[in-house]
Amino acid sequence: MILIDRFLSDEQDPKAVERVLGKLNDMLSTNEELIYMAVQKKPAVNLLPDCIAVSNKRIFYCEPVNFGITMNFKDISWKSIKEVSFKEEFFGSKFICVPQHGENIITEYIPKVQARKLYQAAYEQLESFREQQRLNEMEERRSSASPVTVNAVAEEPAVINEPPAYTPPAYIPPAPAPVEEAEDETTLKLRKLKTLYDKHLITQDEYDAKKADILASL
Repeated sequence: MILIDRFLSDEQDPKAVERVLGKLNDMLSTNEELIYMAVQKKPAVNLLPDCIAVSNKRIFYCEPVNFGITMNFKDISWKSIKEVSFKEEFFGSKFICVPQHGENIITEYIPKVQARKLYQAAYEQLESFREQQRLNEMEERRSSASPVTVNAVAEEPAVINEPPAYTPPAYIPPAPAPVEEAEDETTLKLRKLKTLYDKHLITQDEYDAKKADILASL
């Protein structure tokens, strides 16, 4: 038996909730649980409000007919729902269910607080259903994947190669060291002059003048 108190937390009409729960209790399938219920509240006369109930398997639309004597129930499973949304207006909110096929299902005059919680419950259940679908599809793909067959390969006997007999390398005489030619006196003077300039012991002008003198003596 479903307890009515948990569905009256946001000022839902008690009579409407009691009437709908009495019917839904017989319609729930195995392991199905009602999560939230919103009751329509029209701005003028609210004698026969529509109700929307969310379970872990579907959304129920409950509409009183014949002056409230009987009820029409329509349901849509999460598999058939593309998305849900709500839109706040001056008089309450609209709750919108977009099915995979067909026209949108719009219910008006849902109190704003109830519309927010109805949307939250429906969105969470829709996402939970989609996640479970993804997991099931991944499991099916893993199950249907063909197993990899590993063919046994006969081991060939190992061949032991003995190392070749040692042969000493042939003697190669070292290459003669290059003979450096002695620098002439002019080259030595120019090198010393450059060293003095690099160490900043003479100026550029002194370096150029001395270099010219050395080269003129050739």
